[in-house]
Amino acid sequence: MESQPHISPAPRIIGPADGHFVDLGALGVRFMVWSRESGGGFSLVEHPIAPRTLAAPLHRHSNEDEYSYVLEGRMGALLGDQVVYAQRGDLVFKPRNQWHTFWNAGDEPCRILEIISPGGFEQLFADMGAAPDSFVGDGAPAMDARYGLEVDYDSIPRLCREYGLVFPMDERP
Repeated sequence: MESQPHISPAPRIIGPADGHFVDLGALGVRFMVWSRESGGGFSLVEHPIAPRTLAAPLHRHSNEDEYSYVLEGRMGALLGDQVVYAQRGDLVFKPRNQWHTFWNAGDEPCRILEIISPGGFEQLFADMGAAPDSFVGDGAPAMDARYGLEVDYDSIPRLCREYGLVFPMDERP
């Protein structure tokens, strides 16, 4: 599978059904702007998140900042020790080196645009879609290190319990 299909530096319109899509269980990823299209400055992905679903374990990035713009639904996020809730039209800033996670805090679908700066981290999602088994068990620490992540996998049960969530990646075979 090609990890960055249909990348073009030419001007174009990306329609609502365009872009490469992967389903990671806990969230979906629709690739809209790859790092190499922006000269490395940023990447842009859309994350659909099912109702009451934790998108990721508690984690922090050493290399990039993330900005989550809510298109639809209600997103909850833990930013350090602060819990915030964002709705359609809200932008949540998750700076590098800050422990954070996010989830769909509602009973309806949630969709966010995730702006990642600088770009490059979107490749993690492509790699996860192409080889999901390399991100579980013994393979997870190597992938985390490759992408400059610290991940608290033990946070999943606590977060699910505290916020009434599920984490579908725990149910993978």
